[in-house]
This record gives sequence, structure tokens and C-alpha cells, in this order.
Amino acid sequence: MEEKIVLNKLNRVNSFTYFKRSWMLYLMLLLPMAFFIVFRYIPMTNIVIAFKNYNMFQGVWATNAHPCPESGHTIACSHWVGFDWFKVAFASRDFWNAIRNTLWLNFLDLLFGFPAPIILALILNELVFKKFKRVTQTIIYLPHFLSWIIVSSIATRLLATSTGVVNIFLTETVGVGPIDFLMDKAKWVATYITFGVWKDMGWGTIIYLAAITGINPELYEAAEVDGAGRWRKLWNVTLPGIRPTIIVLLIMNIGRILGIELDRPWTMMNNIVIEVADVISTLVYRVGIRSFQFSLTAAIGLFQSVICVVFLVGANTLAKKFGERGIW
Repeated sequence: MEEKIVLNKLNRVNSFTYFKRSWMLYLMLLLPMAFFIVFRYIPMTNIVIAFKNYNMFQGVWATNAHPCPESGHTIACSHWVGFDWFKVAFASRDFWNAIRNTLWLNFLDLLFGFPAPIILALILNELVFKKFKRVTQTIIYLPHFLSWIIVSSIATRLLATSTGVVNIFLTETVGVGPIDFLMDKAKWVATYITFGVWKDMGWGTIIYLAAITGINPELYEAAEVDGAGRWRKLWNVTLPGIRPTIIVLLIMNIGRILGIELDRPWTMMNNIVIEVADVISTLVYRVGIRSFQFSLTAAIGLFQSVICVVFLVGANTLAKKFGERGIW
């Protein structure tokens, strides 16, 4: 009993000594903590809009109707409606079409876009001429800094049926075409995925190149002593060395399988391909925000977030079962 008391006192003294030495670090944490609390967690309380008949003029928390002092009529309030807006969303054909398109486009992005930066990083790592490597890295990074407005304009200039550079070349030089890259549904999906891979492939290589630089050079030396060639070192040293990074990024990408930004599909879609291009974000903007149905928008967004969390937790659990570290 006395030993426990002594240990508790020692722990208190050590904790006090540590805090006395490191109090400035905790003080510096107050500002980012305040930022997240004010701009991230407090706004989360407005998610109750999904469970209310939200009235933008009365506010989120106006739950009691009251008479207007001028006309005497009862003013609508943001009263609770439970899961009514979720029922409205689930009963909509456009909602399920957007779910299907979101899953399909994100799956294709994962299938073609996820391995691309890994392959590119492995190729760049094998380049001998450092100047050529730097120039190549700079060129492939640049598309990431272009907005999707610019990228969609480039796609239009290149692939337009009658005025696009590619179709003009195919028609006048090859004698094939014109090809409806932006009007045919299947070709639009292929164009959408191709430009997505082109835009983000170079940026993703930064993480993998950083992971490759963290591999112990002695492993390559040992592989050379064992007679391993370039491909054998790539397969047995480089890939296992960056596998934890690959797994973490794969889990994060799976967690975003139902999440999609507005700018990419919105700028590249048109009325002809809307059946395959309408995703959750465009549906929320088109049906919810532009039509002032904020409660419906919040319900769809909350459903999307919950499904993304489920995918994230599932992917992380599955990775841990296979012996990987996961993200938590």
C-alpha cells in the first residue's frame, strides 16, 4: 500500500515537472484547438437541419411558431420532422441514380487513378539523370494546380466534336471521326477518368517518392550482394518499403468512395450525359441549394458522410486483420 502511495506521488511530481518544462507547447496548441472548435465542431450542430423543416428566415433553432406582428399570420418555424427528409431522398429516383454514378465513377478513379502515382513514383525513382528527373517531376506536378474550370476548358478545346483539336486531327489526317468524347455516355466516363488521372497523378507521386527515400539504402546493397537486378530490387525492396504508405492511402481513398467534389463533374457534365454524370454533389447543388431545399440537402449530405465513415472503418478493420498498421 505504501509503495503505491509513493509511486503515485512520484508520478504526480514527474507530470508536474514535464508540464513545467513543456507548458509552451500546450499553450501553442490552444490556437489550433480553438480554430477546430469554432470553425469545425460548433458548425456541426447545424446538422439538425436534416431533421427539421428548416426555415432560413427564422433560423435553425426556431422551433416555436409565432404570429407576425404586422399581419397577424403565423410564421413558419424550423420544427422537427424526424426522418421525413430522408424518406423524401430515398423515394427519389434521381437520388439513387446519383448514388450509382458516384460509386461507379469513384470506383473507376480508384481502379485507374490509385496505381498511377505508384507506378510513376517507381519509374522516377529509377531515373539516373537527376536534372531530367527534376524537370519531369515539375511537369507532372503542374496539372494539380489547375482548377477544374481550366481543365474542363482544355478538354472542350481538345475533344469537341467539330472544333476540337483531336477530332480535327483524326478527321483530316487519319480519316477517322469525329468522335463524341463529351457527348457519348461511355466515352464521357472514359474522358472524365482520364483527365482525373492526368491532373492528380503527379501530385500523388510526392508522397510515394518521400516514402521511397525513407527506405534503408543498406537493403538495396544487400540485395545487390545477393545478385538481385533492378526489377528484383524494385519488387523485393522498394514495394515492401512503401507498402504501409500504400495501405494508408488506399484506406483513405476507400473512405471517400461515396464522396465526390462538385467542381469536377459539374464543369465537365452536360445535359446529354447527365444520366451518367449526375453525382451526389451535383444533385445536392442542383436540387437542394438552387431550389432552397436546405433540409433535403442536409439529409443527403448526412447520409453520404455516414456511409463514408462506414467504408473508412471497414477498410481500416480489414487492413488490420491482414496484419497492416491501418490509420488508427
